[in-house]
Amino acid sequence: MQQAQKTMKVSLDNSKIKMAIRAGIPLSITTYTLPREMAEYMEEVLAAFLGELGQEHMGTYLRYCLNELVTNAKKANTKRIYFKEKNLNLFDDADYEIGMKNFKEETLGNIRHYLAMQKLTGLYVKLMLQTRNNRIKIEVRNNSVLTFREYKRMHDKLSRAQQYTSVDQAMNQIIDQSEGAGLGIVIMILMLEKIGLTEENFQILCENGETITRIILPINEKTQRELNTASHEFIKLIDELPQFPESITRISKIINNPNSKMSEIASAISCDVSLTSDLLRLVNSVTFALASPCISIADAVKLVGIRGIKNLLFSVGSVKQLEGLGGMSQKILWTHAYRVAFYSYNLARNFCAAERDIIDDSYICGLLHDMGKLVFATARPDFVMNAAEICKQRNLSPDIFEKLLAGVNHSEIGALIAEKWNFPEIIISVIRHHHEPDMASPSAKKLTSLVYLADMIAHYQTHEVDYYQFDVDVLKLFGIGNETQLAKISAKLEAAFKAD
Repeated sequence: MQQAQKTMKVSLDNSKIKMAIRAGIPLSITTYTLPREMAEYMEEVLAAFLGELGQEHMGTYLRYCLNELVTNAKKANTKRIYFKEKNLNLFDDADYEIGMKNFKEETLGNIRHYLAMQKLTGLYVKLMLQTRNNRIKIEVRNNSVLTFREYKRMHDKLSRAQQYTSVDQAMNQIIDQSEGAGLGIVIMILMLEKIGLTEENFQILCENGETITRIILPINEKTQRELNTASHEFIKLIDELPQFPESITRISKIINNPNSKMSEIASAISCDVSLTSDLLRLVNSVTFALASPCISIADAVKLVGIRGIKNLLFSVGSVKQLEGLGGMSQKILWTHAYRVAFYSYNLARNFCAAERDIIDDSYICGLLHDMGKLVFATARPDFVMNAAEICKQRNLSPDIFEKLLAGVNHSEIGALIAEKWNFPEIIISVIRHHHEPDMASPSAKKLTSLVYLADMIAHYQTHEVDYYQFDVDVLKLFGIGNETQLAKISAKLEAAFKAD
């Protein structure tokens, strides 16, 4: 979806839109010439994006804003080509006045030439959509940095827009229709006001060689409230989801007792033949890459440590509770879960070698990051019907439960289930924020970022996400500066996982 640059009809990929919304990652469409087909495609993507979020009521107004912003960005790129060909300095006031006298007439009369030159010189217009932290961010970017004069003009337009209460009033008072008159901006601000927004929701900035115009929208509070209500009702209904295995709960209590000896912990685990087998199999897997095979629980406790053993118990217990109850879709989810667990642990060993707690917690956090999805996958049809009926009784929107089933609130649901099972706070936090690591507490942020990275790499390998969709701050945290570096890390992890 990043570079859909064809004059033919571009097909809409709803799966990528849904994936971006669930993961809180950006969607991007880049064009160099902005043909009519591309403008229509951008509108379709925006409509589908808003539809998935239940914000269709904003569509008409935001479609106008989108057209205004992409047209302005395209015009700015054309201006750069025109001034260069005229040997005029765009940043010089005198040259700017000369160039703008005939800019509109000459460029419109030879627009194909100027569009071809924009493509040749790599001047693009980019639409970016993202939803995070109950907000929608719409950005139009172009790699023509505003001059000070242009920046001032734009902000003057925004200031003037506040004076008008209707389009008629603006048209009557704006007589000059030349560049800089700003009727389009005025109409756009009036459109945003129609959906309850102010100039504070609209930003213009220059960053890393790009001019960015940004609209920030709060997601409808009613929608968010309904999602949270439905999530809690869903958790209440999970009486059929058994409590955590009693044997593991009992062993966890022994581990938590500061007076317990290593031998007592090993003995308690060894009394459960099935648990012993599962733990030894996990400890001896390629994931943990032990120097020599571990043949006893006593050795495992020494090698992995108390915290590591406790987390392995949570891992085994969770798998026992959830695995094997669903069909093919659940098998796919578990394959992804094991992959992310493997990646998380190995990334932790490489990037956090001196932080034992992060290494110990990485595997289980990776394994259970999508626990909310796994629970939905195990739910019986009659249970799903009961949950949907409760949503109806609560007078919630008809599509709210469908959104839950689609995984829109799966992070919160997974965290609520982890709380039900009395998991440690660090695991609950990572499950809750694995799509938005910047929202995690300072003590959990690095581990949450690590699991986020492992999850995104897994989706990157299946071409569900592109490099540009990775959180820049997370990449920076782990010293990943470009896609070549990421691709190398991804290839090594994938090869090691296949060998496991």
